[in-house]
Amino acid sequence: MFGPGSESFPESQERPEGTVSVRWQGSEDALPVDVVPNLVYQALSGEEQRIQLFLPMAMPLPGAPAEKRPLVVYVPGSAWHRQNVWMGLDKARYFAARGFAFAIVEYRPSELSPFPAQIEDAGAAVRFLLERSEEYRLDGSRLVLWGDSSGAHTVVSLAVRFPELARCVVDWFGPMDIIDMNYYPSGMDHHGPDSPEGFLIGRKDVLENPELARRTSPLTGISPERKLPPMLVMHGSMDNVVPFHQSVLLVEKLRSCGQAADFYRLEGSGHGTGGFTSEEALQTTLEWVKARL
Repeated sequence: MFGPGSESFPESQERPEGTVSVRWQGSEDALPVDVVPNLVYQALSGEEQRIQLFLPMAMPLPGAPAEKRPLVVYVPGSAWHRQNVWMGLDKARYFAARGFAFAIVEYRPSELSPFPAQIEDAGAAVRFLLERSEEYRLDGSRLVLWGDSSGAHTVVSLAVRFPELARCVVDWFGPMDIIDMNYYPSGMDHHGPDSPEGFLIGRKDVLENPELARRTSPLTGISPERKLPPMLVMHGSMDNVVPFHQSVLLVEKLRSCGQAADFYRLEGSGHGTGGFTSEEALQTTLEWVKARL
């Protein structure tokens, strides 16, 4: 009897004429990945909000209990508009193949529901998953929040509101102060009613409504009194959408309050382009996360 992947299984010696024989070495830490698509975690504002759940297909030894997996809850960015959740597929595949459960979370777009709907939705998705931890073998005590762009704003805000929720947070090029971002070079409008930030506060001008705008900033909730989970922040030095200074604001505020933050400046990279598409970015994020679980 030979188990899956057994090294003692006899290798076929057949080589029909014209066969090209190669021996390619696979990744030693990569597992097959299963997908549980379109999990509806709530239905609000006339639409269903869904989770795409990726699970490693590890096979436990006979008689051994199936171990629970650490969980990454990932919120893809979209300028707070409707998301393309499959843009996170590379991250989901990479982490699930290395033993993590990876959930891509859909939030309500700002044209349907302005701030703070996106943060509320991410929190609801986390609760939904934790309530089903036995079914999907999820270890809620090893939970990671990760987002990029507006999704990073969402997960950082969620961690600031509920600091006990996650072990650590990964922020890739997230906006942190929608007033301040208007004073740095950018390739798009960040204050008009039809800008992403304008839609976030109810289709109003950001600079004409500073009180509404300030409420959206997670920076206001960071203090020395409440310990936050450690944060990994990455931002491209040539980001023409979310100014690099947005991450500087977050890291400086965290460190000034005695909170843990590691900051990577990706030289020459843009908004999710350049170095963010490399395996180095994923591997660095993976190693950082594993060290904090």
